[in-house]
Amino acid sequence: MYNEFAMRSLRDLTLKTEVLVIGGGAAGLVAALTAAKRSKVLLLAKSPVTESSSAWAQGGIAAAISSEDSPAQHFADTIKAGRGLCDERAVELLVNEAPRAINLLIEWGTEFDRTDGRLSLGREGGHSQRRIVHARGSATGAAVVEALFTRVKNHSNIQLVEGPEVIRLLTQDNLCAGVLAFDSEHEQSLWIRAGAVILATGGASDLYLRRTNPVTSSGSGIALAYDADAEIQDIELIQFHPTALSDAHGSAQLISEAVRGEGAYLLDAHNQRFMPEIHELAELAPRDIVARAIHKQIETTGGVYLSLRHLDSERVQTRFPSLVEACRERGFDFAHDLIPIAPAAHYTIGGVRTDLRGATNIDGLFACGEVACTGVHGANRLASNSLLECVVFGERAGHEASKLVALHTSLNGSGIKDVDNSLDFVLQVSQPEILEMQDQLKQIMTNEVGLFRSQAGLISALTKIAAMRESLNRATQSIKSLRLKQRLQTAELIARAALEREETRGTHARVDFPKEDPKWQRHILLRQERELCSTR
Repeated sequence: MYNEFAMRSLRDLTLKTEVLVIGGGAAGLVAALTAAKRSKVLLLAKSPVTESSSAWAQGGIAAAISSEDSPAQHFADTIKAGRGLCDERAVELLVNEAPRAINLLIEWGTEFDRTDGRLSLGREGGHSQRRIVHARGSATGAAVVEALFTRVKNHSNIQLVEGPEVIRLLTQDNLCAGVLAFDSEHEQSLWIRAGAVILATGGASDLYLRRTNPVTSSGSGIALAYDADAEIQDIELIQFHPTALSDAHGSAQLISEAVRGEGAYLLDAHNQRFMPEIHELAELAPRDIVARAIHKQIETTGGVYLSLRHLDSERVQTRFPSLVEACRERGFDFAHDLIPIAPAAHYTIGGVRTDLRGATNIDGLFACGEVACTGVHGANRLASNSLLECVVFGERAGHEASKLVALHTSLNGSGIKDVDNSLDFVLQVSQPEILEMQDQLKQIMTNEVGLFRSQAGLISALTKIAAMRESLNRATQSIKSLRLKQRLQTAELIARAALEREETRGTHARVDFPKEDPKWQRHILLRQERELCSTR
């Protein structure tokens, strides 16, 4: 629902703010709360905040807070999972800030699960210690987002507008000074000027047939940034979660890695465990290894199942109440049935390249959360480092954005020319074939840019994507066609970078280059109207 400020702004078409935050997940909420300490903030969310990817997150937040653990061990586990592509400075910052991030969330109202008064700690794949702080069993994201959202709603310096979606970043002379947005419900365009803009729009998992995130995870923020000439890094690295219910396409019910952390087994179609023969950590191996192993077992034996039968059923009911209920709704007894699972697109590791402050190569433009590439995840994100990244780097982006506004009060977009009737097209009638083309794109990405890739498949994908873009360019434009263009842009970037990386590393697996190659221990950068380049 729009508040009075938002409705007045919609009627005026144009508004100004000191800091504009785009995206209502955990990263956007933290950035907004931090910036609001000394700046006026407009938080723009195209869907309800409680429906963000962050709100869907299950497992928890990694933090070395037990006496048996240390940031150094958390650092080592993160670096190991990242397969040589982590920015060690970013990882060091992340793990050292983790305990304080947990305390900050508690201060802001998050109620984490406790045992005998102490924070309960779980374990997930790739972690050498129990260090996963969780809430409501396996509903950590929802608990965190609700607490942050409550604080945002009550903050006098933050105005929240849900509904409008950004369709262009306003840039000139390498300066971002606002956005063009459109509100479909009111058929109204918005021109928002800002002293600083923070992208927190999430990832791109909805480019695939099966994903664990909301439909809004379309990669729009990556396309917006690329079109504005921002640098895109490591975008070929798409993480597939190993264990999502295999009962449907579209939004797949995620089965948290914390379940395997509590001792659940992965069984093939013959009821035999297979992970102990593949990795020393068995079911708790890094996600890329588990996901590909499951995929191969499904092809070989016909199915893979998650089994909790050997665990204490009362403990299962208490530890994972939301998963118990979700599986019950789908006809499964979580504690006693074999749960059919398969990998699903889950997390976009690459994205808009930022420094340790959350700043991009465009002045006035910051990015945080899944849309950003901070370098902490390398080639394979360690479980439960994502919500942690949202808090640590969301806070930094918010701080730096408000600091920029305070230092340069002239950065209010006044130098950027009006765009007159540039949004007229969005009022025209949409074509029914848009959704069909969107489904075709998902099929292409799943089959040719998915868990396993090849030169032939990637070239085929790029050819098909180019043809779809050309067809779309000839069609009558609408807001739906614009959304599809953004999807096609991000899909093309993923496929281009995947074709360039001729090796298998972390989440990126090439069947024609099945081994990790030392010469590819580097990052792939893409930038508008420039050739692909890579950096060490």
